[in-house]
Amino acid sequence: MTKKTFGTFAGVFTPTTLTILGVIMYIRQSWVVGNAGIVGALAIVLLSVAITFTTALSLSSITTNVRIGAGGAFSIISKSLGLEIGGAIGIPFYIAQALAVAMYVFGFREGLVSILPGLNPLMLDIVVFVIVMTIAFISTSFAFKIQYIILGIIVLSLISIYGALFVNDLNYNFELFGKYPGSIENNFSGTSFWGVFAVFFPAVTGVMAGANMSGDLTSPRKSIPKGTISAVILTTLIYISLIFVASMLAPPDELASNYTLFIDKALYGPIVLAGLLGATLSSALGSFIGAPRIMLALAEKGILPQSKHLAKISKKGEPINSMLITAVIVFLGISSRDLNTIAPILTMFFMITYAMVNIVVLVEQSLSLPSYRPTLKVPLLIPALGAFGSIAIMFVVNVIVALLSLIFIFIFYFYLVNLKLQSDVGDSRSGLFTALAEWATKKSSNLSPQKEVRSWRPDLLIPMNMPKEIRSSYKLIHSIIYPKGSVKILSLFNENPDEQKNIELFLSNASQKFKENGISVSYAFVDNKELNTTINISMQSLNAAFFKPNIIFVSVDTGNIDFKYYDQLISDVKKNNFGMIIYIPFSTASLAIEKNINLWLTNIPDNWKESFSIGNNDLSTLLSLLICKNWKGIIDVHIVDTKSNLEFSATDMENFQSMIRFPKNTNINIRKGELLSLVKKHRSADVNIFSVGTDMLTTDMLSIVNESRISSVFCVDSSLENVLV
Repeated sequence: MTKKTFGTFAGVFTPTTLTILGVIMYIRQSWVVGNAGIVGALAIVLLSVAITFTTALSLSSITTNVRIGAGGAFSIISKSLGLEIGGAIGIPFYIAQALAVAMYVFGFREGLVSILPGLNPLMLDIVVFVIVMTIAFISTSFAFKIQYIILGIIVLSLISIYGALFVNDLNYNFELFGKYPGSIENNFSGTSFWGVFAVFFPAVTGVMAGANMSGDLTSPRKSIPKGTISAVILTTLIYISLIFVASMLAPPDELASNYTLFIDKALYGPIVLAGLLGATLSSALGSFIGAPRIMLALAEKGILPQSKHLAKISKKGEPINSMLITAVIVFLGISSRDLNTIAPILTMFFMITYAMVNIVVLVEQSLSLPSYRPTLKVPLLIPALGAFGSIAIMFVVNVIVALLSLIFIFIFYFYLVNLKLQSDVGDSRSGLFTALAEWATKKSSNLSPQKEVRSWRPDLLIPMNMPKEIRSSYKLIHSIIYPKGSVKILSLFNENPDEQKNIELFLSNASQKFKENGISVSYAFVDNKELNTTINISMQSLNAAFFKPNIIFVSVDTGNIDFKYYDQLISDVKKNNFGMIIYIPFSTASLAIEKNINLWLTNIPDNWKESFSIGNNDLSTLLSLLICKNWKGIIDVHIVDTKSNLEFSATDMENFQSMIRFPKNTNINIRKGELLSLVKKHRSADVNIFSVGTDMLTTDMLSIVNESRISSVFCVDSSLENVLV
């Protein structure tokens, strides 16, 4: 069966208008004027509408840019800021919509009991709720037809209120600025502008009523802007006009003390009472229709427990299971008999939703992405005022409840983050973080065109011929870059399609493994037959980038070494001012128990303290510190003195250790003699770390590994490292 959809008038304008023209208009509007005066009441109405109208404009703008799905505000927020934030707002927004039904039922009951005091309040609440639920369960189309009748009654009631000006003695002793005497409930002990504002503001919070039906609209992109904005403008004019009507019907003291003034003074009182009852009934009906559709949208994204069951719809297109759950929540709310304690937090949930809709538009406009092309454009000031106003009003009304509401939102957010939700459509978060990264890059470049050595961290570019090069060195790579480094893997396209598929699968799995361990990783394929040329061109190209790798990492296969390739690569690395790490594992020993590290320092300048430089030993020293931290290991530092003229006093040793900030358990020794013979004497380590001297070749490195029988790491410095800073 084809799902019935609705146009602008039925789907957006009518429910939005009926939700805004509610019980407060009938029994609190005159009280607002009696307390705040004409000027104060105008200020309260205009300030309230300023917040909701900016939200309506933001809502309308964003809906002309995206394909809004079911769930209204939830869909908008999710498509911009992700499912986690959308869900964190959507869940409490749903709860607020559902429990609002109970509050409207209470309002209906109070209106009816005022003229028929003998009725049983609990039975009346249940009967009214059953009527609302029955209408909604029959079909949304039937519910909207009922709302047409209620809309007609409200129009007649407004005519009757305006007609009161012709059948009553008018008051011309206007009070422009009110004295805020208070209310019957506080024995007229006084109130304030913000106290009156807090009472009136819920009257205008129905701007989302039409958007909640987004999944049932024929054309949400057209209907939501037209229906919402026209409803807000019309209802604003009605509220403003009623300020002047009320001030002419009675003096301030009567306005403040008589809640039913509009009924008592009306041209025909019963129709105004019918309007009051109809307004509360339509609001209850609108919320009961809208809330299940928010739940449906949440369930379709897998956000709620038992989402598959909650996402089921009937043959008529009604979210039947979501409606049943909503009915249970409403019944629990009615059973509580007093929603006064949670009513403020429901208002806060609405305000947070409005704020987030404005923030979405603010983010989208600020990013200026080509994909953001709304047909209804609003100035940046509109969403900024809407967001600020919504949040500010929360704290004006009740600071404690506002904070509790935000805590609930954060709890929902962290719960959804742990679910690891996957969206079938993208969002704007990557654009937001990209924009922040670009801004930070520009600021960093302006502060220092050349990268500061203090900001150094290991960002590896790993050329790969075969997957085993990564497999054999995975643990070492992780020990070097965890937690703040990064990996970029560069692989050549394999002409054999099957081999290429295997390599792609391996790199995908390897990337996932790195990411699971909190490491940033990416990979790319280059269509070239010669790896040396590929790496050289890559380094030259990357030198133009700000976020670029700073170290070339290679793992040497000792069974098949192309010495010329590695020697040429070392030369190219130096020309391009990259660092380089050459890992040569010994046989199957690999990194043994990953505990003891031998750091070999060669050619340390005599004036190392004055020049603040330890020669070509910075990268090797930094590497030993990083590996030691991840292994929770021990470093044995061997300072090689090949010429027997290196002078290191006890004070120099202390200075050397403190300037480099070695761990306390580090051993530092001066070793006199040739490097190879010294390495052969000290074989107690799990890895040897060396700096590559100007005359050291790949054959020398392999000889050291084979003679020492220990896996080794050889480092080539660039100008970007300095272990003494």
